[in-house]
Amino acid sequence: MPAVVVVGVQWGDEGKGKVVDILAEHADVVVRYQGGNNAGHTVVVDNQKTVLHLVPSGVLHRGTVCVIGNGVVVDPEVLIQEIDQLRERGYLEDESFLKISDRAHLIMPYHRAIDRARERLRGEGLIGTTGRGIGPTYEDKMARIGIRFADLLDERIFTEALRRAIDEKNAYLQAILKEQVIDYARVYDDYRRYAARLAPLVIDTGIYLDRALAAGRRVLFEGGQGTMLDVDHGTYPYVTSSNTIAGAACSGAGIAPNRITAVVGITKAYTTRVGSGPFPTELLDDLGRKLQHDGEEFGATTGRPRRCGWFDAVVARQAVRLNGLSGLAITKLDVLTGLKKLRVCVAYECGGRRLEEFPAGLSVLNQARPIYEELPGWDEPLSRARSLEDLPENARRYITCLEELTATRSVMVSVGARREDTIILANAFTA
Repeated sequence: MPAVVVVGVQWGDEGKGKVVDILAEHADVVVRYQGGNNAGHTVVVDNQKTVLHLVPSGVLHRGTVCVIGNGVVVDPEVLIQEIDQLRERGYLEDESFLKISDRAHLIMPYHRAIDRARERLRGEGLIGTTGRGIGPTYEDKMARIGIRFADLLDERIFTEALRRAIDEKNAYLQAILKEQVIDYARVYDDYRRYAARLAPLVIDTGIYLDRALAAGRRVLFEGGQGTMLDVDHGTYPYVTSSNTIAGAACSGAGIAPNRITAVVGITKAYTTRVGSGPFPTELLDDLGRKLQHDGEEFGATTGRPRRCGWFDAVVARQAVRLNGLSGLAITKLDVLTGLKKLRVCVAYECGGRRLEEFPAGLSVLNQARPIYEELPGWDEPLSRARSLEDLPENARRYITCLEELTATRSVMVSVGARREDTIILANAFTA
């Protein structure tokens, strides 16, 4: 009953889509356990790019069951569009291979309206939200006034819940946020159509996964975003609205902690983040722009340019500790090709103190200055490498440095965007 969790080590966008796609070849079931369509996972197969927002990356492997867990917040319109696009390209021909938790919460039009209006009112203090309603949906979930798929499929309960919600949200939108109100009839009609389309896919996915694991099926759990965007452990308040760490796979999928057999952390060979918030190793010069250009660092969901900087071992060690990582998958090593000198942040300096652990306070983070070690770079292209021995000596030295700084072995090294541009060092399902 191997169960492998894949998490981002940094601020998201580490290449989880590609890694999950590769691991999914060995999995029977792939599960998304948190977040919403604010996450975008990019996979390149046969030189064709696929960007997934809600459907797990395992969908590109025929015969793999894809599960959207109870910890995910789902915009049903976006999900239906994604399903239709996948079907047009020959994937998900049998929709019974996609299963949606009856406990997953629905993103509603008023959630999106509130999200965008709040960000507008923050002015210069904006969080950098995608405006897709994820945060307000989680708020309603915790306030126990959210609407779940189980409610959507019960017309009486849905009607009552929607009426209460729209009355309350319209008062807030109009009086506080100065926004247009939401039309009840239009929302009702739209969501009844969504219910009819998605009802055959809605089940108790917790029970399904428990039985799958008990039967010895291999299950892969896919997180969205990254560790440093975790609402508890990230750079709060510049975080997402859910728990992104490996432990969230248990609550977000409905499985017991002792089911998890391995946790793979995905990290770029450098660091990026989208939106606002602290970023100690950020490069605001030509080198940062070069990494952005060469790494095609633009958000898969929003298209926003990603901020780029050197690898941060303080961040990586935080992720190792929080997730209990059993291995690292290092992505975009090829982007560093051609740089004469590489830097790795080993600690921070703040007020004359050396910090080797990631601080919680924004004031400390905003003053923190990275302490770097330098390594020699390489000029040789990496895309044809299929083993560590195929890499230049300095590239191997760089990988070893990251392993030593994080006290974690590497299990995969990506040297290009395609599936085949990957060095597999260990299989998380069998290692």
